[in-house]
Amino acid sequence: MKNIINPNHFRVRPGARVKLQSWPTRVKPVCKSKKKYHQLLAAHIEELSALQNLHYASHKTALLLIFQGLDAAGKDGAIRHVMSGINPQGCEVFSFKQPSAEELEHDFLWRTTCRLPERGRIGIFNRSYYEEVLVVRVHPELLLNQGLSEPGQPQKSLWQNRYRSIVDLEAHLHRNGTKIIKFFLHLSKAEQRKRFLARLNEPDKNWKFSLADIHERKYWKQYLHAFEACLPATSTEAAPWFIVPADDKADCRLIVSQIVLDAFRELKLAYPQSSPKRLREFKSIRKQLEP
Repeated sequence: MKNIINPNHFRVRPGARVKLQSWPTRVKPVCKSKKKYHQLLAAHIEELSALQNLHYASHKTALLLIFQGLDAAGKDGAIRHVMSGINPQGCEVFSFKQPSAEELEHDFLWRTTCRLPERGRIGIFNRSYYEEVLVVRVHPELLLNQGLSEPGQPQKSLWQNRYRSIVDLEAHLHRNGTKIIKFFLHLSKAEQRKRFLARLNEPDKNWKFSLADIHERKYWKQYLHAFEACLPATSTEAAPWFIVPADDKADCRLIVSQIVLDAFRELKLAYPQSSPKRLREFKSIRKQLEP
């Protein structure tokens, strides 16, 4: 299937300066109608399903997809729609909320490292270890729970050291057969307001609403600055970041699914080849089964 989306338009180049105000939260619609959107997404899902079966059978590599974004950016919806055709046996989704007491007793990468995907499987992180250079940077008082900072502002080197730890981890995973793709779902403040109101006004969406989301909205600029520092510092050739326009959910899902498809294709997967000895065994078994 020919690509009509160029993922390179959304890729963060390593070390490049990122100003999120210059990155669009909405682009020209990929599809001109809902019918075309559903057809293209279905085609993506069908190919993803076939490639995932091949990935599971080959059992050589793992795929890790990381989703980050501000509240209501559509992380859950993107995961649910794009991965709807994936066999649950070959995929696991983890959502990382506030760290537990046990997790706070370890280094900041520990709790997510325990959830990394096995060979042949897809791991999806809905939020991740990047929270430790995003939420914690906006709220440095959280470092007190980790025993790493006295009251007041943390040392400037702390964030650079964490970026380095993340890049080193992802390079290690890449060398050992885990492909990593990272998505920042880029939402405008106006669209977030619209989605929050929908959660308040529509009864079947009330469960999604959280007072904490409104509280965090007050730190909008601080979060953008944290992302602007983090994305170029941790986007590498081995583990790139993609800034995906998220105001239009349909376009967001199509862009994400195209990027995941491309990641699978780059793995150059193949079904395991049977040895001559095993083929002889098959021939013998076939004779026993044939009438």
